[in-house]
Amino acid sequence: MNKVDELIKRILNATGISSSSELAKQLEINRSGITHARNNNRVPDKWIVKLYRKFGLNPQWIETGIGKVFMNDQSQNDIDFKYIPRVAARLSAGTGSFDVNESVTDYLSFETKWLSAKGSSNSMVAMEVFGQSMEPVIKEGDTVLIDQSQKNILAGAIYAVGVEDTILIKRLEKHPNKLVLCSDNKAYDPIFLEKDQMETVRIIGKVIWSCREYR
Repeated sequence: MNKVDELIKRILNATGISSSSELAKQLEINRSGITHARNNNRVPDKWIVKLYRKFGLNPQWIETGIGKVFMNDQSQNDIDFKYIPRVAARLSAGTGSFDVNESVTDYLSFETKWLSAKGSSNSMVAMEVFGQSMEPVIKEGDTVLIDQSQKNILAGAIYAVGVEDTILIKRLEKHPNKLVLCSDNKAYDPIFLEKDQMETVRIIGKVIWSCREYR
């Protein structure tokens, strides 16, 4: 393993970035840029600057693997964080969303230990909600964290659900030969899907967390 391969492995472990391709996106370079660095066995200085600014990584540690990982006072052993992608697609708390853009807009940082207790962090994605059907629990503009590995339906839990080409956020209830998509806002009627319609449903994942930004 050359110097660049060792560096990439350290960065992926420290930041939670899942692949070299995702790292290239974070560095705002083409995938070929990483291949070029590997071939030259040299780490470009602009990588180090970008990683310091974006993740707070210690430049000395980036280059050598020696010293504290982050430039703050706490070591990685004290608190370890993972970055979860937030995608452009939005969840509809209403009648449906045709916005299914899966491109990553930014990343949210969560404590790794907390994520592990909630589910599979490698399967998690964050999405914004629009519409009022899940109020007051989840409001328009909230961001929710979805674990795409949790697809088994727990009665009363909130899920991201794909119905044909729409994406919804609803509480799910299983009745004999039917699935019920429930809204917390009583102004919205439940959606009943009969057995033959259930084949069109995709359980995207379970909502495990939400946040609200006040403007």
